Amino acid sequence: MKYVLHAYDHIDSEAYERRMQARPAHFERARKLKADGNFILGGALLDPAGTMIGSMMLVDFETEDQLHEWLESDPYVTGKVWNTLDVKPFRQADI
Repeated sequence: MKYVLHAYDHIDSEAYERRMQARPAHFERARKLKADGNFILGGALLDPAGTMIGSMMLVDFETEDQLHEWLESDPYVTGKVWNTLDVKPFRQADI
């Protein structure tokens, strides 16, 4: 099942620093997801000034439990980068 994730960062004064500290580990895990066939696409959500304010990912997991297992151990979750997460099942249009 495919899932779309919109995750919005904390907005405290240390939020950007936490993002930058966790970013290499987050990217490494995303590369592993891609190699395993679970990562479809993703990137940073930006405000009108071009500042990173969150993330969007499209992922594919066999079960919702696998999705939650991955998500709960992601460095942006454990490192308190993401504040609000919205995860929904996603069906790609066949066009």
